[in-house]
Amino acid sequence: ALAPRCGWVLPGLQQRLAVPAVPSARPYAAAARTAKKDAKKDSRRPRQEKEKEKARPRRRPLMSKPVDDLGRAVAMLKRFQELDFTHPRQFVYINVSLDMALHKKKKVDPFSSSVTLPHRFTDEVNKVLVFTEDTQEAEVAREHGAAIVGGVELIKWILEDEIQADFYVAVPAIIPKLIPLRNKLKRKYPSTRRNSLGSDIPKMLQFFRECHEYAVEEENIIKTRIARLDMPAEHIIANLKTIIHDICTFKPSNFDPIVQRLVIRSSTSEGLLLNLDGILPQVEKVEEGEENAADEDEQKPVQESVGP
Repeated sequence: ALAPRCGWVLPGLQQRLAVPAVPSARPYAAAARTAKKDAKKDSRRPRQEKEKEKARPRRRPLMSKPVDDLGRAVAMLKRFQELDFTHPRQFVYINVSLDMALHKKKKVDPFSSSVTLPHRFTDEVNKVLVFTEDTQEAEVAREHGAAIVGGVELIKWILEDEIQADFYVAVPAIIPKLIPLRNKLKRKYPSTRRNSLGSDIPKMLQFFRECHEYAVEEENIIKTRIARLDMPAEHIIANLKTIIHDICTFKPSNFDPIVQRLVIRSSTSEGLLLNLDGILPQVEKVEEGEENAADEDEQKPVQESVGP
């Protein structure tokens, strides 16, 4: 009899029902777990960063004082590799800053060149294309390692970038038919000045398959690899001097040396600034009256420049 009828609301119950229910503890527990997980990640991050920093070889800053002895500089690079536990067969590079100025506001044009190094440091072989329409010459070219051999039928494929090579050589008989490729190939167009146009196909192939090519970048900078760090020091030095001496031929000797600054480094080290004494070729001073003639006669041909 005292039990409330269906639909009745006891006094005060309606107010209590209006009070919002206490939220479940589950969302707080989930949030706490997330925060704990993030804190764990944060605590682990410094250690991971330290491990990465430790794994990454530290590169030394460029020494402001030039290293007087080239042999000592190479020995320092080898020592850096041992201290850093980096790969001993990494490449050795040089960065060469050039003085391209001539007289009367003239400058040496940016250029590229190919040289045979006294000590090869890679097994890579350049891809050489030979232009000839003579069947016997074509056979000789294939026997001596030409990657591609052909005549005028190759012009279309080269223009459409279907065929590409590191170097292009040709025999004199076919050169008049290759004029459409002059703008396409630019400095790689076969030329007697670049020794890529001639009748001695085996000789041209031997040179261009194994030669080392470098070029001027950013108007007056040459960056090129010259050796591997595990090579004997005297081999590294010989390769460096071969390239530097070739670079020096692009400016008449009666002007200031074209090489103004020379830095040597390995793949994992910063550079060592080198003293140029004993590295640049020795040249005889030209009399003042001979300067103009030297400007015309001694500078390398413009056809070897990088531009079109």
